[in-house]
Amino acid sequence: MKSSPTVLCVIGQGVDTLLSETGIQQGEAAGRYLADITFHNVFVSNLQRAVQTAEIILRKNTHSSGMEMVLEPLLRERGFGIAEGRPKEDLKNMANAAGQSCRDYTPPGGETLDQVKLRFKKFLKVLFERLLDEHSWSAPDASGGATAANVTAAAASDVAPDGSADDGLQGVTVHALVVSHGAYIRVAIRHLVEDLKCSLPPGVKMSHLFSPCPNTGISRFILTLSKSEPGPVLSAARCVFTNRKDHLEDFTAAAE
Repeated sequence: MKSSPTVLCVIGQGVDTLLSETGIQQGEAAGRYLADITFHNVFVSNLQRAVQTAEIILRKNTHSSGMEMVLEPLLRERGFGIAEGRPKEDLKNMANAAGQSCRDYTPPGGETLDQVKLRFKKFLKVLFERLLDEHSWSAPDASGGATAANVTAAAASDVAPDGSADDGLQGVTVHALVVSHGAYIRVAIRHLVEDLKCSLPPGVKMSHLFSPCPNTGISRFILTLSKSEPGPVLSAARCVFTNRKDHLEDFTAAAE
């Protein structure tokens, strides 16, 4: 008996689905990987698959189980307009007809990459203000502190393939978990690297840095914030790794 081929569909923000069984297992793998990391704040896209992923990660966590999540619409996946819910092949055909790459193409009614970046910039402002409001800093001048942001793709090349789950966290004052989506995260990483000029790991290749985020891929950035009269200021940024998928190795091997 022949099985039917799997048709991959475009799922942006217009299709609000729960995780598949595979997605649940990947979320559990990410939760086990991050189990010993203490999260001080959790920001999550308000789409169901992101919320479900965050719930799984927190349930597995030794220190942060039961922590309140901030559901943030600014973290929703890129909108793909008329391509939402249709086979990915349709999106490729639309992009080809327009003479553009699939990654850069905006379907009618969809969000441009610049519009997604604007949403991320607004989220950063929300993130910075909340962290500075809620946490007292241990720096000698009390002006700022380092914040680690784990950014996890909910729907859904590793810079440090054999790294530890706590890479880069030594001396970090506050650790925030941010759960979003693949296309959104790709735009966010490009903004952090190209526009905010964050420092990069030695020897990193741009092709790895900007590669598509795998399902439950994990990226970590260390952000140093300072207070100012107009509001929080990002005084330094460092990329520790992007799109890490160590936690999926056992899951992938079991599926084969």
